[in-house]
Amino acid sequence: MKKLAVTAVIAIGMIFSQVCAFAQYKEILDQAETSETPVVITLEQALEIALSENVSVKVADLEIQRTEYARKGSYASLFPQIDASGAYQRTIKKQVMYMDFDMSSMLGGAAGGSTEIPEGTEIPDGVEIPETDASGSESSSSDSSGGIEMGRWNTWSAGVTASMPLVNMQLWKSLKISGMDVELAVEKARSSRLDMVTQVKNAYFSTLLAKEAFEVYKQVYENAVQNLEETEKKYKAQKVSDMELLRAKTTVANAVPNVYNAEGSVILALWQLKAVLGVDLDMNIDVAGKLEDWSQHMFYDIHQHDSISLDRNTTMKQLAIQAEMLAETIKLQKYANIPSLAVAFSFTYNAMTNDFNFKEYRWTPYSYVGLSLNIPIFAGGKRYHQIRQAKNQYEQVQLQTVNTERQLKIAIRQSLNTMETNMKSYYAAKDAVASAQKGYDIVDKSYQVGRSTLIEVNDAQLALTQAQLATSQAVYNFLTAKAQLEQTLGQDFVNE
Repeated sequence: MKKLAVTAVIAIGMIFSQVCAFAQYKEILDQAETSETPVVITLEQALEIALSENVSVKVADLEIQRTEYARKGSYASLFPQIDASGAYQRTIKKQVMYMDFDMSSMLGGAAGGSTEIPEGTEIPDGVEIPETDASGSESSSSDSSGGIEMGRWNTWSAGVTASMPLVNMQLWKSLKISGMDVELAVEKARSSRLDMVTQVKNAYFSTLLAKEAFEVYKQVYENAVQNLEETEKKYKAQKVSDMELLRAKTTVANAVPNVYNAEGSVILALWQLKAVLGVDLDMNIDVAGKLEDWSQHMFYDIHQHDSISLDRNTTMKQLAIQAEMLAETIKLQKYANIPSLAVAFSFTYNAMTNDFNFKEYRWTPYSYVGLSLNIPIFAGGKRYHQIRQAKNQYEQVQLQTVNTERQLKIAIRQSLNTMETNMKSYYAAKDAVASAQKGYDIVDKSYQVGRSTLIEVNDAQLALTQAQLATSQAVYNFLTAKAQLEQTLGQDFVNE
């Protein structure tokens, strides 16, 4: 019961935080819809917007509500079930009853066997006496063997029934399982949030990477244009050949598609980010910061995960809840062998007539109250096999838990290895950028004074571009691996 209360508090906290986040960032969304300039958002703001707008998060919250409704509905089985009923029945052919004694003696007939009813004799309702003709024989409307038609043509009934279980071990255990189902739905909602946060981070960092690649290719294009202008001046002064001028123009032409492709990658990355956030794709937003800003904590981030634990991993928690539910299900199936006790009550009014004159109807009440004891004895082995089936499912979950834990540990080590590799790659790329930048500056100035060729300038530019892109790629790989690691460890909630 205590665990269920904690689960309910967590679910309410999730919904409350979602409402607060939506109220806090609704102004940002409204501004982004109407502003002509992009509204710059940080990663924390993007995560908060996604927590309130993402479709998967909303679906997970609705699933919590659904399981909560199902749990409350299961508690209704403990209360009396009251139903009202009404029925009308039209008899097509009346039932005939036969008796092994003389009807004439019962009705006080004469010694000659006449079925004539003495004056003053009351005929019971629903009993039709065969008519006789003048000769004393039965009329054609009666059965030839002396049967009596029972009942009337119209039968009306209306009443109320009520029942309530008094002792039902299976019912009580099912209520506990339904409460655990709510707990599982809350954990699944948490899993959806963890996955959503990782997707937002990856989309955010992808946008930063695309923007930095665009800046690099834009710089390459600008350098190519600058070199072309310098080459044209030298060509007019007859200091370079036609081939050198053509090479400069070709370098500019080759740089243009890279700029356009990089710009398209930025637009596509922003669309992907908006889709993950759950906002309109036409919303005018942009991301803040650079990947270089995130590189400052790489050394700290790689060492803060020295102690690895799966205590908060959502997959392990879900498997633990499922195992607990199956353990309770085994008990539930065993309780099917325990007797159950229930109380029942019924109150009914009945009327039988041959016409539709409702004012003249004679309504007779009928009521009872009683106890119903159900003692299971034999069901052909059905209950036994249901217990074995539940135990089999429990063993499957246990095996899945062991295998999942092994796979998660592999994923953690892979993430840590990726983070460490890209941290080393980043520092190596930083040194390469510094060297490539220095080399490019030297070659560029040498080219201006005529001591270097354009081929050397292009080679230096290519080396610088590759080093800059390698730096950004190393930071991006590190951050995505870190995001995946935090999702695996269950440490990705921004509200924590």
